[in-house]
Amino acid sequence: MPIYKRFIQHVILNYIIGSFIAVLLVCMIFVFSTLNVAHYELLGLVKIVAFSSVIMIVCETIVFRMHLRPVHRFFQGNQETLKDVEAVYIRVHHLPNLSVLRIVGPHLLGFSIPATVIALWMIHTGQLTFPFYYVGIACIGACLVASMHALVEFFLTMRAIKPLLEEIRNRTYQQYGLSLSLRGRVLLSLRHKFQLSATLIGAFPLFLFCLATQIRLERLEATDSGSYWAWAGMILIFGVAFAYLGGRLLTREIEQPIHHLLEKMNEVKEGRLNSNASDLYSDEFAELVEGFNMMIEGLKEREEKNGQLLDSYFATLAAALDARDAYTAGHSLRVAEYSVLIGRKGGLSETDLDLLRKTALLHDIGKIGVADAVLFKDGKLTDEEFDQIKMHPVMGESILRQVEPAYAMAPYLPGVRSHHERYDGKGYPDQLSGEDIPLFGRIIAVADAYDAMTSDRPYRKGMKEEKAVMILEEGKGTQWDPYFAELFVKEWRRNKGILS
Repeated sequence: MPIYKRFIQHVILNYIIGSFIAVLLVCMIFVFSTLNVAHYELLGLVKIVAFSSVIMIVCETIVFRMHLRPVHRFFQGNQETLKDVEAVYIRVHHLPNLSVLRIVGPHLLGFSIPATVIALWMIHTGQLTFPFYYVGIACIGACLVASMHALVEFFLTMRAIKPLLEEIRNRTYQQYGLSLSLRGRVLLSLRHKFQLSATLIGAFPLFLFCLATQIRLERLEATDSGSYWAWAGMILIFGVAFAYLGGRLLTREIEQPIHHLLEKMNEVKEGRLNSNASDLYSDEFAELVEGFNMMIEGLKEREEKNGQLLDSYFATLAAALDARDAYTAGHSLRVAEYSVLIGRKGGLSETDLDLLRKTALLHDIGKIGVADAVLFKDGKLTDEEFDQIKMHPVMGESILRQVEPAYAMAPYLPGVRSHHERYDGKGYPDQLSGEDIPLFGRIIAVADAYDAMTSDRPYRKGMKEEKAVMILEEGKGTQWDPYFAELFVKEWRRNKGILS
């Protein structure tokens, strides 16, 4: 357990440093420079501190071992399930918060309660000549010292747990193939962390100074408590208010750009890359925003290239299919053009129109699997040959299912499979009817029929556009979706001579 042992060593060292700074230095400076105690009284105070420190260390050690028990078991190899490991990972993240609770709990109470009891007894028996209310001031001072100690301990523990978390993540990945994460869960908000820290940092020296000054002036018999605290109270109120206000302003200054970046990150997660983060900052957040915007620009460029690559991929497949037959060259492109026209008149979004266009480009891709003798036959097809032709929507869907990633091709499959379904249920391959036929299939069916009727074939010449439109009108509600067939007919009449 080398990493865990180093962690324990760091925590103990941090505790010793924090205790030395917060307890020994502050308390000794407070005692020697303020009280001017006699030798025998100093010896009594040392006894109080020594005895209370022993009780404090015992209490705190017990609680500390309780906090670390699940972590200790993990590094001994006693955690069996992934759920147990996740609980340990969360517990390690909680250790800085638990260190604060440990300092303001067993640390403070384990020291101040026995020290208070012993001090009151020694004053009562004459071993100390301090007024009784000095004990109350000492308790207030102890709370201030413990608060500063907790603050130091919190930030030192935050730093100490990082190697521990990395080790837990590595072990979990090796054993379970999973990467542990809080998934955005906030265990201690930035607002509370900065607000409390800034307020405490500002208020601590004020309170300590006022308490020390009260005792110092009284020992010198320079003033009375009433007039002193009237003045000191006003200083404390203004000082604490200023510290709180400063902490609040500092917190808002940090929170605002973080929330702004989180908002932009959510937009990126949803696929929206149109807006950069606002570059309104002159501190380190300016570098962060610049890096974020550079990342967005890179994603935009990659998205654009991927879109171009995908477009060319679909166009190439369509061209490869059309190249098999000189008579149907350009058929897929024309069907895609007509389908987008119908979809736009039907109110489809730009995203759906793009999906529709690509589906239409690939609607006949299954004909690659149809034998040339059947596909290019001049005369009438036999029933067996026509059955082969009718399989091309299913074959097209099967071909596209082989393309990875599967989720990227999924939106195109329904339209490819269903573009020969009839509105009355007599189409193929699934005999779907009405609006049970996928949307793209109903639209492509109209576009495909119009281009097929107006295009030349080896066995016939393409019919005139007027006749093809008339057939579409007659087939509304039987062969084709009446709504989309009517949209196409109306648009053809409105632009007669343009579509070809």
